[in-house]
Amino acid sequence: MKVLVVGGGGREHTIIWKLAQSPMKPELFAAPGNAGIAKLATCVDIKATDVAGVVQFAKENQIDLTVVAPDDPLMLGMVDSLEQAGLKAFGPRQNAAIIEGSKVFSKDLMKKYGIPTAAYEVFDDSEKAISYLQTVSYPTVVKAEGLALGKGVIIAQNFEEAKAAVEDIMCDKVFGDAGSRVVIEEFLTGHEVSVLAFTDGKTLYPMVSAQDHKRAYDNDEGPNTGGMGTFSPSRLYTKAIHEECMSKIFMPTMAAMNKEGRTFKGVLYFGLIMTENGVKVIEYNARFGDPETQVVLPRLKTDLLEIFLAVAEERLADIDVVWDDGAAVCVVLASGGYPKQYAKGLPIHGIEDAESDPAITVFHAGTAMKDGVYVTAGGRVLGVTAVGDDLEAAIKKAYEGAAKVCFDKVHYRKDIGRK
Repeated sequence: MKVLVVGGGGREHTIIWKLAQSPMKPELFAAPGNAGIAKLATCVDIKATDVAGVVQFAKENQIDLTVVAPDDPLMLGMVDSLEQAGLKAFGPRQNAAIIEGSKVFSKDLMKKYGIPTAAYEVFDDSEKAISYLQTVSYPTVVKAEGLALGKGVIIAQNFEEAKAAVEDIMCDKVFGDAGSRVVIEEFLTGHEVSVLAFTDGKTLYPMVSAQDHKRAYDNDEGPNTGGMGTFSPSRLYTKAIHEECMSKIFMPTMAAMNKEGRTFKGVLYFGLIMTENGVKVIEYNARFGDPETQVVLPRLKTDLLEIFLAVAEERLADIDVVWDDGAAVCVVLASGGYPKQYAKGLPIHGIEDAESDPAITVFHAGTAMKDGVYVTAGGRVLGVTAVGDDLEAAIKKAYEGAAKVCFDKVHYRKDIGRK
């Protein structure tokens, strides 16, 4: 069986690493992949957003399943194009991927179907938005409507910060077209947790819980990033909370999308916050999270390829999805200066040394190969993931692995897993 995974980051490396363990022994391809992925799959020089290029490659190479992992190609309708060409694909169609692509759509969906979330208002006029900001309590949350690489959410502590956020998003277009509208919503206090779920539109299987660390520096300080590390399970996500989420959030969301004629097939990501008034949805994503994938998939015992095929063929109910009872922790090694300016092309050493421990896997995010040596090629460079019987054991192992990997100005948080 031939399987193509679209994307080239740490999430895609983790997906391919897991697919490589399948008893079906698939022949793996990645578009475009990265230097780490190249050890497990054939990397092809096609951008993840090149819909026509991916479809053509899949047709010409008789790919049996294409896994569309990142958000951008999902919003561009890559799954639709693959299916129209008679090809099997894993991931939501364009009309379902809007649950991530438009924050206005997702907020309106939750309001319509009574799914708990923060109160909000939507604006397409910056002056009206700024006027409204004079009436709200602080802190408050300002969001760019569309995709902004995980950076389009600003928690403003006062009116001046909120006004600046609106001007950045709507007037200066710092996130491009993602900022044509803004969502201004109440700031919720509580602990955040991420739960991803496999769904074929009829059956929904939540994955094990995870928590991530978005801020660049220890103690949740510094600018927001795409994610500096994750751990699974969350210490706070109890069986009772899980049952609350199933009845009030997970199943109602699947049902709501069906009622809207937007059946969701793929991975539905729930960004949750546990408040004094129950669990509420902060955001939806239409795909595996990054770096949540790096701690969730190492705990999956069921064949991932079998799950992907079952979702694509709408027979997920036939699959028994089983998880390991232990824990996993991922420490992201970033370039010095990330998420702002940083150097590229710096030699990386110590990956093999770290991976000599069977509990440790190093997932590549922003790497390239130059003269036989791995070099940095992005802001988030590597994710050092360790598994253990419990969180303490996994944290210890992850930092042992991180200490063995080095490149100039490497930066990583020292408190991952301590929330």
